[in-house]
Amino acid sequence: MKAFKCLTCSSSITVSDDILTGEIVECGACGQEHELINDGQNYRLEFAPEVEEDWGE
Repeated sequence: MKAFKCLTCSSSITVSDDILTGEIVECGACGQEHELINDGQNYRLEFAPEVEEDWGE
């Protein structure tokens, strides 16, 4: 298990070891969504990108 801090409320977010880079995890305390990023050496969380409507394009 890996543990991170929520970027909004600083609560602990625990994810399983088999999580993949780019997966979205949600803070159980405040509901903020984060994306798991791997910079080649370390894992970290960033705010998840907002999903935009493509309006059928």
